[in-house]
Amino acid sequence: MKFLLVAVNAKYIHSNPAVYSLYAYARKEYEEMIGIAEYTINQKTEEILAQIYAEKPDAIGLSCYIWNWNMICDLLSDLSKVLPDAHIWLGGPQVSYNAPSVLAQFPFVKGIMVGEGEVTFCKLLEHYQKGNAEDFSDVAGLCLASGFTQQRETTDLSNIPFLYEDTAPFANRIIYYESSRGCPYRCSYCLSSIDKKVRLRDIELVKKELDFFLDAKVSQVKFVDRTFNCVHEHAMAIWQYLSDHDNGITNFHFEISADIIKDEEIALLQKLRPGQVQLEIGVQSANDKTLEAINRKMDLGRLARVVAKIKEGGNIHQHLDLIAGLPYEDYDSFGRSFDRVYAMAPDQLQLGFLKVLAGAPIAEKTEEFGIAYTKQPPYEVLYTKWLPFEDVIRLKRIEEMVELYYNSNQFLHTLRFLEGAFSSPFAMFEALAEFYREQGLFTNSPSRVYRYEVLLQFAGKVDPGQQEIYTELLTYDLYLRENMKSRPAFCRSLQDEEYKGFRREFYRKEEQSRNYLPELEEYDARQLSGMTHLEPFVYPVWDPEKITACRKPAGRKEKRVSEDSTVYMLFHYGKRNPLTREAATYIVSGG
Repeated sequence: MKFLLVAVNAKYIHSNPAVYSLYAYARKEYEEMIGIAEYTINQKTEEILAQIYAEKPDAIGLSCYIWNWNMICDLLSDLSKVLPDAHIWLGGPQVSYNAPSVLAQFPFVKGIMVGEGEVTFCKLLEHYQKGNAEDFSDVAGLCLASGFTQQRETTDLSNIPFLYEDTAPFANRIIYYESSRGCPYRCSYCLSSIDKKVRLRDIELVKKELDFFLDAKVSQVKFVDRTFNCVHEHAMAIWQYLSDHDNGITNFHFEISADIIKDEEIALLQKLRPGQVQLEIGVQSANDKTLEAINRKMDLGRLARVVAKIKEGGNIHQHLDLIAGLPYEDYDSFGRSFDRVYAMAPDQLQLGFLKVLAGAPIAEKTEEFGIAYTKQPPYEVLYTKWLPFEDVIRLKRIEEMVELYYNSNQFLHTLRFLEGAFSSPFAMFEALAEFYREQGLFTNSPSRVYRYEVLLQFAGKVDPGQQEIYTELLTYDLYLRENMKSRPAFCRSLQDEEYKGFRREFYRKEEQSRNYLPELEEYDARQLSGMTHLEPFVYPVWDPEKITACRKPAGRKEKRVSEDSTVYMLFHYGKRNPLTREAATYIVSGG
């Protein structure tokens, strides 16, 4: 008998911890009966169908989520045709909370594993092993055509074996890890609010398993704990262990609630290696009435202070989230929420849109809140009582601008100066989105330089008289990230003999003295010039206060700064900031 567990992931770099957890729990007794097959939504349905067929499974278990449900639906009918004798089982959040309607839609599906599936999966395998492959009514945790079986108790997290025996199958992929289940909060848009009891994995087990990742030097481990720091002692023990056993390579991702973090935790986080840890913090809204309506308890002032304190350490990437389409949040209110979070200067600011998930409490209040959402996954908000569809479209465009220009970390110095031309950061991204729309610009251009050129055009339109400053800032931002050998057209021409002579002399001296690049001592002048970049700047683009002082009052003609103020900046691409990926810079000469 062969039971094939099938995962269809959103991207190749993702893996599916659910199917590996089922396998790990059942491996001791039923290893010979289980197979695992992983695919992505970018593959052709017929290709996946052919590969599953080639396995000739007797039973198939499909892991169902909002991102793969459309493909799963396409697969289901065809699987029942090409493998008519195979039992088809479903599991996952997409089908756990509306199981009877899913079975009505696909009557050939044998049943659905509801909620946690490790023990339930073992019981199914036991039935198959004993030859009892028709009556599963005594297996708790299922929904069958006849209805729900007995509800299954939650699983002791420490009884689930470690998912990873070998990192080879996960090379170049994100590894997911779970040290707790459940969430103490009741946010009405989230399925985690249903599982109210927080369960922790034994900390000694966690440490042993962290050693596996550290010894294997995996690039990233993403904790899937819903609120990692909801138990202070648990979070401290793990962060302290990572601090004591850092391998200099592995990055660990945690989703936390920032307003409950304690000073002791902040102090520990500030000691970690730059880039060792990244934090995802869900803010969702700064509107008090909205937060109350979604049952989200949060001290926003405390959250802002925590984010600022962590940022002071300069060692941790912080990712803050907002959700559009929540109750009582109209377009202007969302703009105020955006500005308040933007002021916290996160490394990433994600604009998400409400997903109305079956089982989430907010799904029961769609009529009250006037929420309409897409019929197909991801069940995303179309409009609400406060936010018409027209405004959702506007926010979608703004979201794209934030992704391209802020979250890319490629334009940070230019944006900082550009903000001065607007009443607020939200107004800046709103105007940029409108500029893209009016000009019919392609936001998915593969050329990075294209986005620099567009931003220069936009700045020239909204902030005339500052063109030379924007040219300098964009050049600075560009070379911070990339050692461009073909000089973009928007950059100032460097064909003058003075620059060429200075450049030749600098690298000749550097080959002899190694004042700036001592770690590259084995390379000669020609090689050094290829591995680094030397750029002259007229404006103090590296100093936020000085560059802001260069802003001319509206209507006044620009007065060019004297060429005597030229400073040469050396960009060292062998040294990069682990958070921003910006090259190290050195001022090597000035007038």
